[in-house]
Amino acid sequence: MDEENSPSWMDESEMPVSSWDRSSQEDSAEPEVLISAIEHYSYCPRQCALIHVEQIYEENVFTVRGTLVHERVHSEENTPLRGVPVVRSMPLWSSALRLRGKADLVELGPEGPYPVEYKSGRRRGQHADLQLCAQALCLEEMFDVPVSLGAVYYFATRSRQEVGFDEPLRQRTRQAIEQVRSLLVNNALPPPCNDARCRNCSLKEACLPDVLQNRARLRGFQGALFRVWDRDQPGAEPDIEEG
Repeated sequence: MDEENSPSWMDESEMPVSSWDRSSQEDSAEPEVLISAIEHYSYCPRQCALIHVEQIYEENVFTVRGTLVHERVHSEENTPLRGVPVVRSMPLWSSALRLRGKADLVELGPEGPYPVEYKSGRRRGQHADLQLCAQALCLEEMFDVPVSLGAVYYFATRSRQEVGFDEPLRQRTRQAIEQVRSLLVNNALPPPCNDARCRNCSLKEACLPDVLQNRARLRGFQGALFRVWDRDQPGAEPDIEEG
């Protein structure tokens, strides 16, 4: 982006993207929270813990679609959109919140940074709004300017949902950040939700919501896991209740 197209609130010679101090982050006892973890936690705390605590991640058709959407957005040039300068795949951080991540796209208009998050599906709840608000909190700290609006673009409907970063949303976002951090500190794995959210989740086989919610079936698996048995002895196979 050249100086002619730079908004007045941003000094192109002092872009904050290059000022991430990794050493100061490593010295702190509090773990960093990834911006992407906030949406994971809002949708399902157990999903968040499986990914960010247990380091388990599996793909399915829905995660692949999301990956392709993000790759498409990140690979395009930083050409202005509707005359507004943009930066794609912008690294973000907040030292105050110990938060870091990446924005799909940030419009650099005259009013200030305007983050845009891209999603492959349709709008379901406000989970993405929290992720977007976390991006806004980072941008405010990085550029020292207020960020009051952003948007989530949904590829399935080819529509852009504008999001206002009011105080209730900011409070919910900060609360989610601390809840994710608590999972990381305590290595906690919340119980499964075992509801409609599980149907399309790529981590269903790792999460086992049906098993953990079925006490009798769970006891059968636990007994099979910890019982000593002789494979060659007839009838010695562990008795696992079928679900």
